[in-house]
Amino acid sequence: MDKDAKRVERYFKGAANHWRIAILEQIARNRGITVEGIACNLNANFKTISEHTRKLALSGLVDKKYRGKFVTHKLSPYGHRFHAFINTFQHSG
Repeated sequence: MDKDAKRVERYFKGAANHWRIAILEQIARNRGITVEGIACNLNANFKTISEHTRKLALSGLVDKKYRGKFVTHKLSPYGHRFHAFINTFQHSG
């Protein structure tokens, strides 16, 4: 199987959840946001958001940066592309 096809599959699986799509949007709007900030903005449970951001990072869509006891998040280059792709569906009516 083509290595690129496997990588694309990993991105789709990484974002295949409504919470993860909402988290990608939060990170796109707020580069450097923490899990606490995402959970607050989405009015969601910290543990739920933490697990979903972990899966987004494992899939390669989100980059984490450790700053003391805080972890900040930004979209990876592929995360930016995937976010733009998702937006074509959200804004197409």
